[in-house]
Formats: sequence, structure tokens, C-alpha cells
Amino acid sequence: MVKNLKKSKKQIAFFEKYLSLWVALCIVGGILIGSLVGDSIQYLSEMEIYQVNIPIAIFIWMMIYPMMLQIDLSSIKKVGRKPKGILLTVVVNWFLKPFTMAFFAWLFFSNIYQAVISTELAGEYIAGAIILGAAPCTAMVFVWSYLSDGDPNYTLMQVSVNDLIILIAFVPIVGLLLGITDVVVPYSTLFLSIFIYVVLPLVAGILTNKILTKSRGQQWFKEEFLPKLKPFSIIALLLTLLLLFAFQGEHILNNPFIILLIGVPLIIQTYFIFFITWFAGKKLHLTHAVCAPAAMIGASNFFELSVAVAIGLFGLKSPAALVCVVGVLVEVPVMLSLVAFVNRKQSV
Repeated sequence: MVKNLKKSKKQIAFFEKYLSLWVALCIVGGILIGSLVGDSIQYLSEMEIYQVNIPIAIFIWMMIYPMMLQIDLSSIKKVGRKPKGILLTVVVNWFLKPFTMAFFAWLFFSNIYQAVISTELAGEYIAGAIILGAAPCTAMVFVWSYLSDGDPNYTLMQVSVNDLIILIAFVPIVGLLLGITDVVVPYSTLFLSIFIYVVLPLVAGILTNKILTKSRGQQWFKEEFLPKLKPFSIIALLLTLLLLFAFQGEHILNNPFIILLIGVPLIIQTYFIFFITWFAGKKLHLTHAVCAPAAMIGASNFFELSVAVAIGLFGLKSPAALVCVVGVLVEVPVMLSLVAFVNRKQSV
């Protein structure tokens, strides 16, 4: 009883708790901006270097850099002590999740929705889903782990391993699955996106972490420095979404139900991957503190990277980018429902 009382006091931070609301407001605000002053901001979509949009790149860097500050490479040394949870995370995220996402996207966009979505649009929606499914969560999983009484140190190991695998596996998996869908893959842009949005912030984060913890101490770094950066990350996310929807507004107004149609396969995929991971973890006799975060990582996505790559490959106004943005919209309420599920299971 005491344990449950303590657990019930845990709350998600204000911005994260209402992230879906902020995203919904960005949808409305972005569409209004696009319809009222769309031509005036057109130049923003043309500010590119090698297909990388400069304003979006700045915003996404502001989102990703604070996450990379938390990566602790020394934690990788501890993987061998309790390998089952790490192996489960790796297998689900890299050998299962991208392929089930591609399947559900193909099933809905190319088959179930074929009466309302053209073949060309279906291909881009599938491409966006593939990009989203190939990027496992790195930031919000710390929130889900905290709310579900996960082991924070083990969660850090899981996230650190995933971030390192992204460097190697993301491009080949996305390239393979996009090739299957007959989408032309500009590999130079794909590699450039990984370099800009993963390699550079990862190196910058690790160096910053080492320098600041050495000069100011671990406690100051975690309790003072990191919390101050969090609002900038959320603000950058919202500004990115506002800009995206300003350019997506015409497409959405022409098909107002498209967000709902996109959301259905993404939600099904999230629940499917979660329960596959959850029950596999139970079969492996993982503790709740390890199993819950493992399932959360598999179910959620690194949507900051996904949005950046989709924009780099297909453009700001692309249906692929819209899929990744809708992923942000549906993720928070779905993940909160899964947090409630694992907490009920823990108390049984």
C-alpha cells in the first residue's frame, strides 16, 4: 500500500503531460498561419543546404542536443551484467519494429485506404511511417520509465545502446524498406541527416557532459544544468511543428480527415510492439523495473530525428513529414495509457 501511495504521487512534467495539446494547438496555429500568410513565409522552405532546411535544422538541434547530454558511454560497460533486457530492446527495435511499421503502413495506406488515398500519396505516407518506425525513442522514454517505476540506470543503458546502433543501422534499414516501397532513396541526404542530427549532437553532448561534470560536478549537471535546457527543447519542438503545419495547411484542409487516417496505423503499431515486448520480457523473467522501460522504448519513437530525416528526404510540405508529425500527436496519450497498464500489473 505504501509503495502504491508513493507511486501515485509521480507526475509527468507540465509540458510533457500536455504535449498532445500543444501539438494540436500547433496544428491549428500552423494551418491558420499558412492560410493567412503562407506566401510571406515561403522563403523559409527554400533556405536549404544540400536538402537540409536551415531553420528546421536549428530547431531540431535544439531538441536533440539536450537528449544527447544524458548519454553516458561508461554505462555501456555494464551491459554484460544484465544482458537480457538490453538484448530484448535491441531485437525488438532493430529486427522487428521497423518491419511491422512498414507492414501496417502498407496494409492501411496501400490497401484499406486505397479508395481515398492515391497510390503516389500512399507511397509517401508509407515512407514517413518507415522513417518513424526505424528510430526508437531516446528522450521521452526517461519520462515513461520514471512514471512506471523503471530502473533509471538500466534505462540509460538501453537508450545509450540504441543511440549507438542508430549510427550504424538506421540508414541501411530505412534504405532497405524504402527500396521495397519503390521510393527513390537519396542516400547522400540520408547519411547527411544522420551526421547532422545524431553524430554531431552526440559528440557535442558527450563532450559537454564530460567538461561540465568535471568542472561543476555530477549533481550540478543533473539537477541544475539539464532542467534549464528542457524548456528550450520543448519550445524548439513546438516551433518546428508550427512551421511544418504552416506548409502542410493546404494539404490538410483539402483532406481534413487525413490526420485521423494516419493516426490509426501508428496507434495500432504502438500497442502491438508494446505488448510483444512486454510479454517477451515476462517470458524472459525480467523484473518490472527493466521490462517496463524496454517495452516503452520499443513502443515510442525518436520523432525529432524522424521529422528531420523526412524533411531532408521529401521536403517540408511532404506527406512523409506529416506522418512523423502525427506520430508526435498520438504518442503521448497512447504512452500514458501504457504507463497506466504496467502500473496496474505491478500492483497485482
